Amino acid sequence: MGRDDKIGDRGASALFIRHRSQLVNYAGGLIGDWSQAEDLVQDAYLRFTAAVPAQPVEEPVGYLYRIVRNLALDRHRRRQREARIIERDNGQAEAIAEDRPSPETEAVHRAELRILMAALDELPQRTRIALEMHRFGGCRLREIAEHLGVSSSTAHTLVAEGLAHCRRQLLGHRTKTASK
Repeated sequence: MGRDDKIGDRGASALFIRHRSQLVNYAGGLIGDWSQAEDLVQDAYLRFTAAVPAQPVEEPVGYLYRIVRNLALDRHRRRQREARIIERDNGQAEAIAEDRPSPETEAVHRAELRILMAALDELPQRTRIALEMHRFGGCRLREIAEHLGVSSSTAHTLVAEGLAHCRRQLLGHRTKTASK
């Protein structure tokens, strides 16, 4: 176990400070707005410090990244809902209905998103972080390698393995669905 594997209340702030800039970069890549990334990371910190006193957290760095990812997804969903409400309020409800995919297509996309999220959760922590930093955070392999303390070629391998796993899970689902 590394020094960040288990953490109590005292080390939570120090751990957060050590990883803050990487978390902000990760959040910025996920939501595309660096000023809001700061706010999102602060929200993650509050949730993290609230969880730590309840019981020591194993893999706290991974836990922080997961909190940031979940908050980014929540923010994205909220913005989509708000955009739909604004468009509807502007009298454009018909345009929304025309642009919207069929209920069947929407159900398929939701199912595939659930499969991809489950596939991400199945990955080893290092592989998941590397893949998320690369695909969602827009980080370069060199940055991922630096963050994880591995070589660039190892970072490339981690990203490739993560993508391959997600692809296999999605193709397996599509194959099952097509055979029904």
